[in-house]
Amino acid sequence: QVQLVVSGGGLVQPGGSLTLSCQASGTIFSRYTMGWYRQAPGKQRELVAYITNRGRTNYADSVKGRFTISRDNVKNTVILQMNSLKPEDTAVYFCQTVVIATQYWGQGTQVTVSS
Repeated sequence: QVQLVVSGGGLVQPGGSLTLSCQASGTIFSRYTMGWYRQAPGKQRELVAYITNRGRTNYADSVKGRFTISRDNVKNTVILQMNSLKPEDTAVYFCQTVVIATQYWGQGTQVTVSS
């Protein structure tokens, strides 16, 4: 059983930084692409960033240059470093992976950017 456990999140002022972490268990983590998604109130869940098993990354246009996704295959962890946060980044953030055609989600963590 694949499990994704998310930590981090919270309240931060505009321009601040937060780090989200997602630890995976129950699978060979290094084999799979890992993603971060977010969902703001009244909006659809959207892809924020992903990182492939080979370390290739991709970002939503809205976060390019501000967010960085990375992975540690020894610790089975994917990190989302969020800098220069804006109020529009406020959302619940989820990590995600697909293992053998089955999608798994971590529990969401609230990120609120407000003064």
